[in-house]
Amino acid sequence: MLWVKTFHIVFVASWFAGLFYLPRIFVNLAMESEPAAVARLVAMARKLYRFMTMIAVVALAFGLWLWLGYGIGQGQGWLHAKLGVVVLLIAYHAYCGRLVAAFERGENRRSDRWYRIFNELPVLGLIAAVALVVVKPF
Repeated sequence: MLWVKTFHIVFVASWFAGLFYLPRIFVNLAMESEPAAVARLVAMARKLYRFMTMIAVVALAFGLWLWLGYGIGQGQGWLHAKLGVVVLLIAYHAYCGRLVAAFERGENRRSDRWYRIFNELPVLGLIAAVALVVVKPF
């Protein structure tokens, strides 16, 4: 079980690296007007999104293994709350995919300031998830 937990933590950390970095690419895209630079940033965003999606799937698989295979947190309120946070993070991830597609089509409608604020949302998710797992408040 400790190996499963180890890999879950490693893949969650890797997924969050993508969730933190991709919106920073969006900030740069929103400020960029040079076509070659835009093309390079869009390619970076597309590749990062694909890679972090694969990582997210593996992280979620290890989490499900811990929950369903080992019974970690079953019937406990903290796990239900954490699963709610995970659902919100998956929605954030999916929305990032929609934003990548909008940038690919040249249809961005948001400012770099909006993306700077958007970039902070996964921090709240990370704090909530870690606090729920460590503190187990209910």
